[in-house]
Amino acid sequence: MEQLVFDLVPPEPPSFASFLPGRNAEVVAALARFASGEAAEKGLFLWGAAGAGKSHLLRATVADAVARGIAAMYIADPGALVAMDSEALAAHALVAVDAIGEGNAEAQGRLFTLFNALREAGHRFVGAARTAPGTLAVREDLRTRLGWGLVYEVVPLADNDKPAALAGYALRRGFGIPDEVIRYLLAHGRRDMPALLGALAALDRHSLASRRPITVPMLREWLQRDIGLH
Repeated sequence: MEQLVFDLVPPEPPSFASFLPGRNAEVVAALARFASGEAAEKGLFLWGAAGAGKSHLLRATVADAVARGIAAMYIADPGALVAMDSEALAAHALVAVDAIGEGNAEAQGRLFTLFNALREAGHRFVGAARTAPGTLAVREDLRTRLGWGLVYEVVPLADNDKPAALAGYALRRGFGIPDEVIRYLLAHGRRDMPALLGALAALDRHSLASRRPITVPMLREWLQRDIGLH
């Protein structure tokens, strides 16, 4: 029942600050430079297993660019390109396309055109898929172009790295969290990082509102009273 309750805690909006890098620190640094326009490269591609954080990083890159006043767009499904105005889309300084490899032939054609238009305009493209560009099941000319720029594998955070990562995230938010609370979260909630970070952020808000430190008893009471666990 408690695991279902943790599902009700909304995750924070994707950002670089809310991503626990683990072995992906170089990836995050490259994306931050890319979002700001400081990188010399115009193309960047992420690949890795489901749940590794690729979508989070793409959305964080777009959010960071937009916060800087840069026109940027995130596209979750390459199939959506078929209904979009390619010229207007290519006017963005940065476009991020997720789940590449899942679009049909028409979507792949639109993506190929978009990539070329962005490159010609000096704009930036970020893509993501579950496999590296060289093994993507897409048309050959698109596969080649996706590998032209920077390519990074996003590695999932190992379970034994999560306690330290969660504690560090809490400290960056300005609060401490006891080890037993982290153990409780890992034992009773979902173990994917968006859900865990959402639970920590919600606990922080509850702790501030109630003026009580975060403890396991407070966590149990919060679940019962404020979220509705009985």
